[in-house]
Amino acid sequence: MSHNALLSPLQLGSLSLPNRVVMAPLTRARTPDSIPGKIQQAYYGQRAGAGLIISEATNISPTARGYVYTPGIWTDAQEAGWKDVVDAVHAKGGRIALQLWHVGRVSHEMVQPEGQQPVAPSALKGEGAQCFVEFEDGTAGQHPTSTPRALETEEIPGLVEDYRQAALRAKRAGFNMVEVHAANAYLLNQFLATGSNQRTDQYGGSIENRARLPLEVVDAVTEVFGAERVGIRLTPFIELFGLTDDEPEEMAYYLAEQLAKRGLAYLHLNEPNWAGGDITFPEGFRQQLRERFNGSIIYCGKYDADSATKRLEDNTADAVAFGRPYIANPDLVERFRVGAKLNEPDHTTFYGGDETGYTDYPFMHNGYDRFE
Repeated sequence: MSHNALLSPLQLGSLSLPNRVVMAPLTRARTPDSIPGKIQQAYYGQRAGAGLIISEATNISPTARGYVYTPGIWTDAQEAGWKDVVDAVHAKGGRIALQLWHVGRVSHEMVQPEGQQPVAPSALKGEGAQCFVEFEDGTAGQHPTSTPRALETEEIPGLVEDYRQAALRAKRAGFNMVEVHAANAYLLNQFLATGSNQRTDQYGGSIENRARLPLEVVDAVTEVFGAERVGIRLTPFIELFGLTDDEPEEMAYYLAEQLAKRGLAYLHLNEPNWAGGDITFPEGFRQQLRERFNGSIIYCGKYDADSATKRLEDNTADAVAFGRPYIANPDLVERFRVGAKLNEPDHTTFYGGDETGYTDYPFMHNGYDRFE
């Protein structure tokens, strides 16, 4: 089928995109010191043909971490490392957003500064949740998460300030946009969901209260970037890391309405098929979301060029994000353009390691834009 819709330009907030192919945020665990370097410059630069690159999830503070070898944005060195990555993408004509991340309870004392307890809306451990730690022998691997402590009400303004400071650093580094990570059972998603948020203060109970912190974060970030350069990622209906929710549909609609009032650039809805089973949205959900949100809507999850094009043509999405296809196909847009076969990703090199399975996938012309 023709993929003209997928390859057509899009006005995303105040940012003009040359196509509607978005590179999804992909944790690759290749920053041992949490500072992006030359290998990240090559990796993201290779993929600059995307309409928009959304960076891998990036920790906003030392206490936001749940996975070793993931990047941060709370120090001068991290900011400088990201600036070089942004410059590499811009040098090839690309656009890139930074995804702002706090894992909440999906962590362990081994990953936290000075062995602190992870924080969460309530002191409830996510059943079956695993984080990624470094062991005493220097190896790294999955480990069950710790029981978190509940954030005190008076701590929350400081947490919001961490997001604002991260956005300030992202702006100085030259990112075109930022995306607030409120998905995949991490901290902001934990506040949204009934199963993980059992607070009795103004941040718990009703839909309005459970949405309060994510909306405060959005407001803080938009003060820095302007709403037209801010997006948010959501995963309504997800059951991951022990997260459950009795009101996912109602919360999604409420957030859509509140974010529309703020003029946010986009909603990014993840439909992960790696979470133990495919997510199925209720009948009419996408149409209802469209009616409530007047910005752009991006979907992500097991799409190929044909299914993405259909999603655009039925007007339930304005762009589609691709994850694993982008791992193995740095020139994904051009492959879609000419109908070329896609490289298959090597699952054994998804997390950790060096350039193998990271910057060495071939382009259509069989050349390599290698990391040096």
